Amino acid sequence: MRRLDWRRAIVFTDVASPDALCPVDHRALLARFHASENGVMLSGAEAFAAMWRAIPLLKPLGWAARNPLVLAALERLYLGFLRIRPGLQRALRR
Repeated sequence: MRRLDWRRAIVFTDVASPDALCPVDHRALLARFHASENGVMLSGAEAFAAMWRAIPLLKPLGWAARNPLVLAALERLYLGFLRIRPGLQRALRR
């Protein structure tokens, strides 16, 4: 995503870093993807949609996710991904 953000519209924060200044509990931040858009903290698919809206190439996806049905479908996919994420992380470490 950083490569696609050529306008540098997104500030990426490594919440795993002990120095990170975060307004939310570290465990909660590490459990789901979070983003802030217009001062509102978002998580899950809604946070991804906000990030996509900041990247010109992905902006249409972000705008499509403003539709409640699309956002609900993306959230279901994200929750499915969260279930398999630990296994993917183990496989990538090998």
